[in-house]
Amino acid sequence: MDLRIFTEPQQGASYETLLSVAKATEELGFDAFFRSDHYLKMGDVDGLPGPTDAWLTLAGLARETKRIRLGTLMTAATFRLPGVLAIQVAQVDQMSGGRVELGIGAGWFEEEHKAYGIPFPKDKFARLEEQLEIVTGLWATEAGKTFSFHGKHYDLTDSPALPKPAQSRVPVLIGGHGATRTPRLAAQYADEFNMPFASIEDSERQFGRVRAAVEQAGRAADALTYSNALVVCVGKDDQEVARRAAVIGREVDELKTNGLAGTPAEVVDKIGRYQEIGSRRIYLQILDLADLDHLELISAQVQSQLR
Repeated sequence: MDLRIFTEPQQGASYETLLSVAKATEELGFDAFFRSDHYLKMGDVDGLPGPTDAWLTLAGLARETKRIRLGTLMTAATFRLPGVLAIQVAQVDQMSGGRVELGIGAGWFEEEHKAYGIPFPKDKFARLEEQLEIVTGLWATEAGKTFSFHGKHYDLTDSPALPKPAQSRVPVLIGGHGATRTPRLAAQYADEFNMPFASIEDSERQFGRVRAAVEQAGRAADALTYSNALVVCVGKDDQEVARRAAVIGREVDELKTNGLAGTPAEVVDKIGRYQEIGSRRIYLQILDLADLDHLELISAQVQSQLR
Protein backbone atom coordinates (compact mmCIF):
# COMPACT_ATOMS: atom_id res chain seq x y z
CA MET A 1 0.00 0.00 0.00
CA ASP A 2 1.45 3.35 -1.09
CA LEU A 3 0.82 6.36 1.13
CA ARG A 4 0.85 9.76 -0.53
CA ILE A 5 0.50 13.19 1.05
CA PHE A 6 -2.34 15.32 -0.32
CA THR A 7 -2.68 19.02 0.48
CA GLU A 8 -5.44 21.64 0.01
CA PRO A 9 -3.45 24.91 -0.24
CA GLN A 10 -6.48 27.06 -1.11
CA GLN A 11 -7.46 26.74 2.55
CA GLY A 12 -4.41 28.81 3.48
CA ALA A 13 -0.80 28.00 2.60
CA SER A 14 2.15 29.81 1.08
CA TYR A 15 4.63 28.21 -1.28
CA GLU A 16 7.13 28.05 1.60
CA THR A 17 4.64 26.06 3.67
CA LEU A 18 4.06 23.65 0.80
CA LEU A 19 7.80 23.31 0.30
CA SER A 20 8.29 22.35 3.94
CA VAL A 21 5.55 19.71 3.67
CA ALA A 22 6.97 18.36 0.40
CA LYS A 23 10.46 18.07 1.89
CA ALA A 24 9.05 16.27 4.92
CA THR A 25 7.12 14.00 2.57
CA GLU A 26 10.37 13.03 0.90
CA GLU A 27 12.45 12.72 4.05
CA LEU A 28 9.85 10.58 5.83
CA GLY A 29 9.59 8.04 3.05
CA PHE A 30 6.15 8.78 1.64
CA ASP A 31 5.56 7.98 -2.02
CA ALA A 32 4.36 11.33 -3.35
CA PHE A 33 3.24 14.90 -2.72
CA PHE A 34 -0.01 15.95 -4.37
CA ARG A 35 -2.02 19.12 -4.17
CA SER A 36 -5.47 20.33 -5.13
CA ASP A 37 -6.01 22.73 -8.02
CA HIS A 38 -8.25 25.46 -6.59
CA TYR A 39 -8.17 29.24 -6.50
CA LEU A 40 -10.70 29.94 -3.74
CA LYS A 41 -11.01 28.85 -0.12
CA MET A 42 -13.89 26.66 0.99
CA GLY A 43 -15.73 26.89 4.28
CA ASP A 44 -15.02 29.02 7.34
CA VAL A 45 -11.30 29.69 6.94
CA ASP A 46 -9.47 32.89 6.02
CA GLY A 47 -7.51 31.30 3.16
CA LEU A 48 -4.53 33.57 3.81
CA PRO A 49 -2.14 34.37 2.25
CA GLY A 50 -4.24 33.48 -0.81
CA PRO A 51 -4.17 30.87 -3.56
CA THR A 52 -1.13 29.37 -5.19
CA ASP A 53 -1.19 27.91 -8.68
CA ALA A 54 -0.92 24.13 -8.78
CA TRP A 55 1.49 23.77 -11.69
CA LEU A 56 3.67 26.71 -10.66
CA THR A 57 3.94 25.10 -7.23
CA LEU A 58 4.85 21.71 -8.68
CA ALA A 59 7.44 23.30 -10.96
CA GLY A 60 9.16 24.76 -7.92
CA LEU A 61 8.94 21.52 -5.99
CA ALA A 62 10.31 19.62 -8.99
CA ARG A 63 13.63 21.42 -8.46
CA GLU A 64 13.56 21.19 -4.64
CA THR A 65 12.90 17.42 -4.34
CA LYS A 66 14.62 14.39 -5.79
CA ARG A 67 12.54 11.25 -5.20
CA ILE A 68 8.85 11.78 -4.56
CA ARG A 69 6.19 11.76 -7.26
CA LEU A 70 4.38 15.06 -7.81
CA GLY A 71 0.87 15.66 -9.05
CA THR A 72 -2.62 17.08 -8.79
CA LEU A 73 -5.91 15.86 -7.37
CA MET A 74 -7.44 17.14 -9.56
CA THR A 75 -6.46 19.73 -12.16
CA ALA A 76 -9.63 21.46 -13.37
CA ALA A 77 -10.08 21.17 -17.13
CA THR A 78 -11.82 24.55 -17.06
CA PHE A 79 -8.66 26.34 -15.90
CA ARG A 80 -6.35 25.74 -18.84
CA LEU A 81 -6.51 25.18 -22.58
CA PRO A 82 -5.49 21.58 -23.34
CA GLY A 83 -2.49 22.51 -25.48
CA VAL A 84 -1.17 24.81 -22.76
CA LEU A 85 -1.78 22.18 -20.10
CA ALA A 86 0.15 19.58 -22.13
CA ILE A 87 3.10 21.97 -22.35
CA GLN A 88 3.00 22.83 -18.64
CA VAL A 89 2.85 19.23 -17.45
CA ALA A 90 5.54 18.09 -19.90
CA GLN A 91 7.85 20.90 -18.75
CA VAL A 92 7.36 20.15 -15.05
CA ASP A 93 7.96 16.48 -15.82
CA GLN A 94 11.28 17.42 -17.43
CA MET A 95 12.14 19.67 -14.49
CA SER A 96 11.50 16.80 -12.06
CA GLY A 97 13.39 14.16 -14.03
CA GLY A 98 10.19 12.26 -14.82
CA ARG A 99 8.24 12.27 -11.54
CA VAL A 100 4.98 13.98 -12.52
CA GLU A 101 1.43 12.60 -12.64
CA LEU A 102 -1.63 14.38 -13.99
CA GLY A 103 -4.87 14.07 -12.08
CA ILE A 104 -7.57 15.82 -14.08
CA GLY A 105 -11.28 16.42 -13.65
CA ALA A 106 -14.05 18.47 -15.21
CA GLY A 107 -14.00 21.27 -12.60
CA TRP A 108 -16.90 21.84 -10.25
CA PHE A 109 -16.45 24.85 -7.94
CA GLU A 110 -18.42 27.60 -9.66
CA GLU A 111 -17.61 30.29 -7.09
CA GLU A 112 -13.87 30.21 -7.82
CA HIS A 113 -14.57 30.65 -11.51
CA LYS A 114 -16.69 33.71 -10.78
CA ALA A 115 -14.06 35.09 -8.40
CA TYR A 116 -11.27 35.00 -10.97
CA GLY A 117 -13.14 35.50 -14.24
CA ILE A 118 -12.79 31.91 -15.46
CA PRO A 119 -15.61 30.67 -17.74
CA PHE A 120 -17.76 27.95 -16.16
CA PRO A 121 -19.41 26.17 -19.10
CA LYS A 122 -22.36 23.83 -18.76
CA ASP A 123 -20.80 21.11 -20.92
CA LYS A 124 -17.78 20.57 -18.68
CA PHE A 125 -17.62 16.79 -19.03
CA ALA A 126 -17.56 16.93 -22.82
CA ARG A 127 -14.74 19.44 -22.62
CA LEU A 128 -12.83 17.19 -20.23
CA GLU A 129 -13.14 14.30 -22.67
CA GLU A 130 -11.71 16.39 -25.50
CA GLN A 131 -8.94 17.66 -23.22
CA LEU A 132 -7.90 14.12 -22.37
CA GLU A 133 -7.77 13.13 -26.02
CA ILE A 134 -5.71 16.22 -26.88
CA VAL A 135 -3.25 16.14 -23.98
CA THR A 136 -2.51 12.42 -24.30
CA GLY A 137 -2.47 12.71 -28.08
CA LEU A 138 0.09 15.51 -28.03
CA TRP A 139 2.38 13.54 -25.73
CA ALA A 140 2.03 10.36 -27.80
CA THR A 141 2.78 11.99 -31.15
CA GLU A 142 6.12 10.83 -32.52
CA ALA A 143 8.90 13.40 -32.69
CA GLY A 144 8.97 15.02 -36.11
CA LYS A 145 5.27 14.43 -36.74
CA THR A 146 2.31 16.70 -36.05
CA PHE A 147 -0.96 16.38 -34.16
CA SER A 148 -4.35 17.69 -35.25
CA PHE A 149 -7.71 17.56 -33.52
CA HIS A 150 -11.03 18.96 -34.62
CA GLY A 151 -13.66 18.73 -31.90
CA LYS A 152 -16.69 20.63 -30.73
CA HIS A 153 -14.77 22.64 -28.14
CA TYR A 154 -11.14 22.65 -29.26
CA ASP A 155 -9.39 22.77 -32.63
CA LEU A 156 -5.68 22.05 -33.18
CA THR A 157 -4.04 22.03 -36.59
CA ASP A 158 -0.56 20.66 -37.30
CA SER A 159 0.75 21.06 -33.77
CA PRO A 160 4.41 20.06 -33.43
CA ALA A 161 3.31 18.35 -30.21
CA LEU A 162 6.25 19.67 -28.22
CA PRO A 163 7.74 19.55 -25.66
CA LYS A 164 7.74 15.89 -24.70
CA PRO A 165 7.64 14.77 -21.07
CA ALA A 166 10.67 13.05 -19.60
CA GLN A 167 8.56 9.93 -19.01
CA SER A 168 7.49 7.83 -21.95
CA ARG A 169 3.99 8.06 -20.45
CA VAL A 170 2.87 10.53 -17.81
CA PRO A 171 0.42 8.67 -15.56
CA VAL A 172 -3.12 10.05 -15.84
CA LEU A 173 -5.47 9.94 -12.85
CA ILE A 174 -9.23 10.14 -13.21
CA GLY A 175 -11.62 9.91 -10.29
CA GLY A 176 -15.10 10.53 -9.02
CA HIS A 177 -18.42 9.03 -8.04
CA GLY A 178 -20.17 9.10 -11.44
CA ALA A 179 -21.71 5.75 -12.29
CA THR A 180 -21.43 5.76 -16.09
CA ARG A 181 -19.40 8.46 -17.78
CA THR A 182 -16.58 8.53 -15.23
CA PRO A 183 -15.83 4.77 -15.47
CA ARG A 184 -15.95 4.98 -19.26
CA LEU A 185 -13.49 7.87 -19.34
CA ALA A 186 -11.19 6.15 -16.86
CA ALA A 187 -11.26 2.97 -18.95
CA GLN A 188 -10.17 4.91 -22.02
CA TYR A 189 -7.54 7.26 -20.64
CA ALA A 190 -6.53 6.54 -17.05
CA ASP A 191 -3.59 4.78 -15.47
CA GLU A 192 -5.15 5.22 -12.04
CA PHE A 193 -8.70 5.58 -10.77
CA ASN A 194 -9.15 7.55 -7.55
CA MET A 195 -12.21 7.44 -5.31
CA PRO A 196 -12.29 10.64 -3.21
CA PHE A 197 -13.69 10.78 0.31
CA ALA A 198 -15.80 7.65 0.05
CA SER A 199 -16.70 4.78 2.34
CA ILE A 200 -15.34 1.29 1.85
CA GLU A 201 -18.72 0.17 0.53
CA ASP A 202 -19.06 3.01 -1.98
CA SER A 203 -15.45 2.58 -3.08
CA GLU A 204 -15.94 -1.13 -3.69
CA ARG A 205 -19.05 -0.43 -5.76
CA GLN A 206 -17.32 2.21 -7.89
CA PHE A 207 -14.16 0.14 -8.34
CA GLY A 208 -16.41 -2.60 -9.68
CA ARG A 209 -17.97 -0.25 -12.22
CA VAL A 210 -14.54 0.93 -13.37
CA ARG A 211 -13.19 -2.61 -13.63
CA ALA A 212 -16.16 -3.59 -15.79
CA ALA A 213 -15.67 -0.55 -18.03
CA VAL A 214 -11.94 -1.26 -18.35
CA GLU A 215 -12.61 -4.85 -19.41
CA GLN A 216 -15.29 -3.69 -21.85
CA ALA A 217 -12.70 -1.34 -23.37
CA GLY A 218 -10.43 -4.32 -24.00
CA ARG A 219 -7.97 -3.70 -21.19
CA ALA A 220 -7.18 -5.91 -18.21
CA ALA A 221 -9.10 -4.77 -15.14
CA ASP A 222 -5.85 -4.60 -13.17
CA ALA A 223 -4.26 -2.35 -15.79
CA LEU A 224 -5.35 0.53 -13.56
CA THR A 225 -4.22 1.33 -10.04
CA TYR A 226 -7.21 1.84 -7.75
CA SER A 227 -6.82 4.40 -4.98
CA ASN A 228 -8.62 6.46 -2.35
CA ALA A 229 -8.25 9.97 -0.98
CA LEU A 230 -9.18 10.37 2.69
CA VAL A 231 -8.68 13.01 5.36
CA VAL A 232 -6.27 11.77 8.01
CA CYS A 233 -6.07 12.57 11.72
CA VAL A 234 -3.75 10.32 13.73
CA GLY A 235 -2.66 10.63 17.34
CA LYS A 236 -0.56 8.49 19.63
CA ASP A 237 -3.56 8.39 22.00
CA ASP A 238 -7.19 9.57 22.13
CA GLN A 239 -6.23 12.94 23.56
CA GLU A 240 -3.87 13.71 20.71
CA VAL A 241 -6.45 12.61 18.14
CA ALA A 242 -9.00 14.96 19.72
CA ARG A 243 -6.51 17.83 19.75
CA ARG A 244 -5.68 17.40 16.07
CA ALA A 245 -9.35 17.08 15.13
CA ALA A 246 -10.14 20.32 16.97
CA VAL A 247 -7.40 22.20 15.12
CA ILE A 248 -8.97 21.33 11.76
CA GLY A 249 -12.51 21.97 13.01
CA ARG A 250 -13.74 18.39 12.81
CA GLU A 251 -15.32 15.92 15.23
CA VAL A 252 -13.43 12.74 16.04
CA ASP A 253 -16.41 10.42 15.52
CA GLU A 254 -17.16 12.00 12.14
CA LEU A 255 -13.53 11.65 11.07
CA LYS A 256 -13.49 8.01 12.12
CA THR A 257 -16.58 7.40 10.00
CA ASN A 258 -15.61 9.41 6.92
CA GLY A 259 -11.82 9.38 7.01
CA LEU A 260 -8.78 7.83 8.65
CA ALA A 261 -8.74 8.87 12.28
CA GLY A 262 -7.62 7.41 15.56
CA THR A 263 -4.51 5.78 16.93
CA PRO A 264 -1.98 4.28 14.51
CA ALA A 265 -3.43 0.81 15.12
CA GLU A 266 -6.95 2.00 14.28
CA VAL A 267 -5.80 3.72 11.10
CA VAL A 268 -3.74 0.74 9.95
CA ASP A 269 -6.77 -1.48 10.47
CA LYS A 270 -9.02 0.76 8.38
CA ILE A 271 -6.45 1.09 5.60
CA GLY A 272 -6.32 -2.70 5.55
CA ARG A 273 -10.06 -2.78 4.91
CA TYR A 274 -9.64 -0.49 1.92
CA GLN A 275 -6.83 -2.74 0.71
CA GLU A 276 -9.17 -5.73 0.88
CA ILE A 277 -11.50 -4.16 -1.71
CA GLY A 278 -8.65 -3.47 -4.13
CA SER A 279 -7.29 -0.07 -3.13
CA ARG A 280 -3.53 0.03 -3.59
CA ARG A 281 -2.81 3.68 -2.80
CA ILE A 282 -4.11 6.14 -0.22
CA TYR A 283 -3.85 9.91 -0.58
CA LEU A 284 -3.73 11.25 2.98
CA GLN A 285 -5.42 14.64 3.04
CA ILE A 286 -3.43 16.75 5.50
CA LEU A 287 -5.44 19.78 6.64
CA ASP A 288 -3.03 21.24 9.22
CA LEU A 289 0.07 21.86 7.14
CA ALA A 290 2.00 23.34 10.06
CA ASP A 291 1.87 20.07 12.01
CA LEU A 292 4.87 18.19 10.64
CA ASP A 293 4.89 16.04 13.79
CA HIS A 294 1.71 14.52 12.40
CA LEU A 295 3.59 13.36 9.30
CA GLU A 296 6.38 11.95 11.45
CA LEU A 297 3.89 9.91 13.49
CA ILE A 298 2.16 8.56 10.38
CA SER A 299 5.51 7.63 8.86
CA ALA A 300 6.83 5.93 11.99
CA GLN A 301 3.72 4.12 13.19
CA VAL A 302 1.35 3.76 10.21
CA GLN A 303 3.44 3.60 7.06
CA SER A 304 6.00 1.33 8.72
CA GLN A 305 3.29 -1.30 9.34
CA LEU A 306 2.08 -1.26 5.71
CA ARG A 307 5.38 -2.07 4.06
